[in-house]
Amino acid sequence: MAEILEKSAEVRTESVSFYDKQGGITPTETVNIADCDHCTMFPNRWSKFRYAIREPAAEFLGTMILVIFGTGDFLSLNFGWAAGGHINPAVTFALAVFRGFPWKKVPVYIFAQLLGGFCGAGIVYANYFHAIDIVEGGPGIRTISGSGDLFATYAASFLTPCFFLGSALLMISILCVNDKNNNPPPQGLVPLALFIAVLGLGTSLGMNTSYSLNPARDFGPRVFTAAAGYGSAVFTYRNHYWLWCNVLGPVIGMLFGAFTYDVLVFGGCESIINKP
Repeated sequence: MAEILEKSAEVRTESVSFYDKQGGITPTETVNIADCDHCTMFPNRWSKFRYAIREPAAEFLGTMILVIFGTGDFLSLNFGWAAGGHINPAVTFALAVFRGFPWKKVPVYIFAQLLGGFCGAGIVYANYFHAIDIVEGGPGIRTISGSGDLFATYAASFLTPCFFLGSALLMISILCVNDKNNNPPPQGLVPLALFIAVLGLGTSLGMNTSYSLNPARDFGPRVFTAAAGYGSAVFTYRNHYWLWCNVLGPVIGMLFGAFTYDVLVFGGCESIINKP
């Protein structure tokens, strides 16, 4: 018995890795497991699986909620998308290029964001199914001009969409509020700062650019509307507008915005601009 008690009193240590706020892994630290005997990090298989997928799951839920909030008319989409922050494949890609975000996470994040947009559109569609029937003129009638343009962005025929201006300004705003050497807002106020930035971009440029800032927010709901009966026109509209303005536009814009900010302002070594 004495031998058992002596062994149980020994200090047990274990090396574990912790994720920082940016999603990276801090250097391995040694902790006293005896202090954690009253709890278990993974009490069951589901908790272990949930821990492994927590980051893409957050991207999925965030994009889904973003679409639910922002689907509607011009006023609701400005406030809804501003509240949604920047859960955005173009942002993910730009951060991988200019901020060292792990490339292996990029496909997983983007897939989760696209799936979140698809599911968010599905929830909105199910909620307003009968109202859509009334607006369209009957069950089974689905047109872009009737209700399809509530789910994805479609440029007006008399306007020329800007490929990347809004996206570039959004990326500059994101980098600015997260730059520790540029007098950023307190951590808790970063979402508010981005809310103001996205709201300003939407109200000033949204009408002209059809608010083309987020590929996941557009492509996910666009795929859903194609499956829900709106047809192939959701992809062929104005010479495949969805591809060159809603996918390539934000990606090019985010890269250009990050490049501009890093050339003119940013001094951190994680940017490719500042590496030896």
